[in-house]
Amino acid sequence: MVFKKLLGSLGVGGPTVDTVLEGGPVQPGGILRGQLHLVGGKADFDIEQITLELVARVEAEHDDGEAEGTVSFERFSVGGGFRLAEGERRSIPFAVTVPWETPVTELHGQPLGVVLGLRTELAVAGGKDKGDLDPLTVRPLPAQEAVLEAFGQLGFGFKSADLEYGHIGGTGQQLPFYQEVELTPAPRYAHTMREIEVTFLANPGGMEVVLEADKPGGLFSSGHDAGYRFTVGHKGVDQRDWNAEVEGWVHQLAAGHGAHGAHAPHHYGHGHGERHRGDSHHRSGPGMGTVVAAGAAGLAVGVVGGMVAAEVVDEVGDFFEEGDEEGEEG
Repeated sequence: MVFKKLLGSLGVGGPTVDTVLEGGPVQPGGILRGQLHLVGGKADFDIEQITLELVARVEAEHDDGEAEGTVSFERFSVGGGFRLAEGERRSIPFAVTVPWETPVTELHGQPLGVVLGLRTELAVAGGKDKGDLDPLTVRPLPAQEAVLEAFGQLGFGFKSADLEYGHIGGTGQQLPFYQEVELTPAPRYAHTMREIEVTFLANPGGMEVVLEADKPGGLFSSGHDAGYRFTVGHKGVDQRDWNAEVEGWVHQLAAGHGAHGAHAPHHYGHGHGERHRGDSHHRSGPGMGTVVAAGAAGLAVGVVGGMVAAEVVDEVGDFFEEGDEEGEEG
């Protein structure tokens, strides 16, 4: 029996857990529900704690370029303090609230190329088992969807989406990273900007919308970024003329006049300042390099891009494990 317990603490013959999510995609600030299905090992084990961890694959800029790593951005203790008998089966329900700034992984049911995961850890007496890792799907809040839909109606196209490690100065950002949705400009703005990057920083009362335009340079100047911050509420989304509102933002961005004052440059944890330097661009999210036009149906991800992103999500475990080998941030 003692030998069996020793093997269990090393991950041999120990208890296992299968996490099953319920209710479909969650929204930022919403309730994530599911069931933990535990199966006892080849001996009795004391389950000290069961932890759920939200993790993300994030890009980080450094002096030598860019790197990707796994960042943990929320942890929940959902059980523990009991003995799981040999071969015993037990199910534990859970309901946790995800952070308001949780990135959006899909739009209109199509993956955006951002990969999030829910990791379940079992802490057993004498050792720890990483347990289970599942992909996490997050759909946009109504206000987020309305803004992106308006960009599509105005002729902007989806280019890519990724997660950047760092902090946007002058905002209420809480997480150690932020999401960028990169859009190609509508034809009438193509001469004033090469792309627009949209970042949503949601909170219980509303959200900040940070827009950054990558502007082309002149004959004797390099390109530069111009960014501004706007705030919107969660209430009354259906009563607003989002096309007119977003077009007003774009006009200000193109003309260089901000609303609520220009936001401070994007700052990174390693002392970096502006997100782009000259004409250099950071790499887009995994497998999402295709530019897709958005028409009257709104902003949407193309079939090819969606298929590539789906393949990435299907192999979410391998994707995160590669990052763990490189070293975790968080």
